[in-house]
Amino acid sequence: MASVGKLLLRRHDEMFHPFEIALCGLSGSGKTTLVEKLIRHFRADGFEVAALKHGCHRFDIDREGKDSDRFGKAGATPVLIADREKEALISSGTGRLDIAGSTLAADLLFIEGLKELPVPKLLLIDARCKILPSLESGAIPEVLALVHDGSNDGLERFDLPLFHRDDVPSVSAFIAEFFRTQANNTPLNGLVLAGGQSSRMGHDKAQLRYHEASQLDRTAALLGGVCDEVFISCRSDQFDRYSEAGLPGIADSYLDLGPLGGLLSAQRHAPGAAWLVAACDLPFIDEPVITALQAGRNPFRFATAFIADSWGRPEPLLSIYEPKSRRRLLERHASGNDSLRSFLMNSRVQFIEPNDASKLRNVNDPAAMDDALRTIGKGGE
Repeated sequence: MASVGKLLLRRHDEMFHPFEIALCGLSGSGKTTLVEKLIRHFRADGFEVAALKHGCHRFDIDREGKDSDRFGKAGATPVLIADREKEALISSGTGRLDIAGSTLAADLLFIEGLKELPVPKLLLIDARCKILPSLESGAIPEVLALVHDGSNDGLERFDLPLFHRDDVPSVSAFIAEFFRTQANNTPLNGLVLAGGQSSRMGHDKAQLRYHEASQLDRTAALLGGVCDEVFISCRSDQFDRYSEAGLPGIADSYLDLGPLGGLLSAQRHAPGAAWLVAACDLPFIDEPVITALQAGRNPFRFATAFIADSWGRPEPLLSIYEPKSRRRLLERHASGNDSLRSFLMNSRVQFIEPNDASKLRNVNDPAAMDDALRTIGKGGE
């Protein structure tokens, strides 16, 4: 049976959600009760949890006392339920109803059922161990651990972690560690937004020098301190202009979308990576700012962003966008909304209060540039 580490290396895409886990077993093994307890536990830890109930029987939506009703009362939002004939999504009126096939806003997804599908899972062992032949034959893939009712004789031969189904703290800690390992295995790439029109500035903002290095070189160096790789985002005809930086470039494949086009192009290049995006018009950012953003990152949200002003608006051009944001960004683009700030304000995002909001100032015109040069020249960096 594969170990957790090998499963993480082998999995390239999620079935339903980036952070998902299934609880599987035969009828009467305690799946619903354990899922219900886990939902309450993780909600108490600050996570937003969705639940998917899958069974082979026909269902009635959200009937009192049924599994979907119990998951909803435990705090799952939304609750999804499916059988062989139909599917349903049950929302509690939060205003964030996700149409079928869209990315769930929840941080985590707990699934009851789907034991035959390649979803990481805990397998609940029934009292008569009738599920074990299917486990031994390999018909149940990606089992992370076994959950029993106290009768665990012979289960050691599977070389998997064993938990009593009433030991919710231990089961929760195991699941939390699994999700943390997934999050830690997600690469963090840097993306320097260069090559814009710079119509108000009248000069290429990436090549301006407020410090010893150009804005392009300085921004790339700052990102390089926390990122696995750093890339330049620009049009394909601008690669030669920025070749001296010695960094790989990602050409805009989504044209005329501004910063959104650069981000979507980077996400197409490496869809499994998180992207720390930084624009070249932020001459006051420094190592502590980048370190604070990286340290405050919440990989279970769509993004992590600074609050940029007293109105509570986020700074979209110095933010970390997680892999699951890609689908949501594409959905918003398809609906005609290409604003990254609007995306941050209307999605489940981790917001950070900066120690010094003045370091997030954008410099986009000659007057602001002259002021920035005077401030930095006086040691105001």
